[in-house]
Amino acid sequence: MTSSWRFIILRNALLPLVVLASSINVAAADDASIQLGPRPFFLVDDMENGDLKDKLNACKAGPFAKSDWSIGHRGAPLQFPEHTRESYIASARMGAGIIECDVTFTKDKQLVCRHAQNDLHTTTNILQTPLANACTTGFSPASGDAEATAECRTSDITLAQFRTLNGKMDAANKSAKTVDEYVNGTTSWRTDLYSAKGTLVTHAESIELIRSLGGKFTPELKTPSVEMPFDGYSQQNYAQALIDEYKAAGIPASDVFAQSFNLDDVLYWIENEPEFGKQAVYLDDSYSVVGWSPEKPETWQHTMADLKSMGVNYIAPPMWVLVKVDNGKIVPTIYSIEAKSAGLEIITWTAERSGLLKDGGGWYYQTVSDVINNDGDVYELLHVLHKDVGIKGIFSDWPATTTFYANCFGLK
Repeated sequence: MTSSWRFIILRNALLPLVVLASSINVAAADDASIQLGPRPFFLVDDMENGDLKDKLNACKAGPFAKSDWSIGHRGAPLQFPEHTRESYIASARMGAGIIECDVTFTKDKQLVCRHAQNDLHTTTNILQTPLANACTTGFSPASGDAEATAECRTSDITLAQFRTLNGKMDAANKSAKTVDEYVNGTTSWRTDLYSAKGTLVTHAESIELIRSLGGKFTPELKTPSVEMPFDGYSQQNYAQALIDEYKAAGIPASDVFAQSFNLDDVLYWIENEPEFGKQAVYLDDSYSVVGWSPEKPETWQHTMADLKSMGVNYIAPPMWVLVKVDNGKIVPTIYSIEAKSAGLEIITWTAERSGLLKDGGGWYYQTVSDVINNDGDVYELLHVLHKDVGIKGIFSDWPATTTFYANCFGLK
């Protein structure tokens, strides 16, 4: 037998082992790519002593993996400009299994990722470019008691023009006398460290990026700032366009959790795209109605049973709606209990969005502020939301925090 034949036989015999080793290396690389950084451990160290702190301390060595319980809210906007390529990548690296693109449209009716149709003046550098002339309302400096103002919409510009902008931290200095002062308003507990590059993306581009990162999708159809229909573009056209981009990309409906604050959008998906409608998320903002209370079902526009009968399977209120304080402990509200009783899955928002928690945590913690006094208390709240409320997942501005908790409690 010639040496060349010996080589071929040996190669063929070893090939399955090479393939196996390769797959092991890929899996190891995937696990190693989840990087939580120091923040989760800082938060655990800040907790008061107790069983939960002991449990979380025991998890500090990892291993850490991606979890669908941990949802990247606009990516990772605690430090990265929201809805940018860089923010989405950071979110995935921190283990967010699901990543959000808030969806709105441009002047030429192309879907892009922005938290609101009218936020370009606070989330991009548009006011510092010639496109400022296209804004709905140009920059007006602060004067006397009047604050500085501006309003720039995605619908003011074309997709091609949108692509020329750079994303920045969502902020504005309302006391500004100049445009440069206005755009440099980042709050002290965030950072501009990563703001030099904020690559804006279309909705379709976000799909390809998130798929390449191994994530699932939760697009939110944003309420337009313009009157609908817009140049013949109806709300139904808009809702359908969002779903069509997932279908065009070959994304299975089971990987998509389409959201809207507009119940009619959710019902449209349930009726017209039933596979996607199964996981459509109703972002319940009924709390904005005067007199509404999570403890008083008679103040709710729809009962939980009514929503379920409409075909809604997922509901997503803010964190404070789901919890209250009873005898010094955080416990579920009637809203939470009724939602679970009706068979609704609950997703909530948003962890790591309130800055320092030493003074009660602000809007997101308003029903439990009496027992919130340090940053580590975010884990006390997450524990109640998981164990007692039974949430399916939670949005976070810094997914490492929620990924760490999810990994510690085996939440995939």
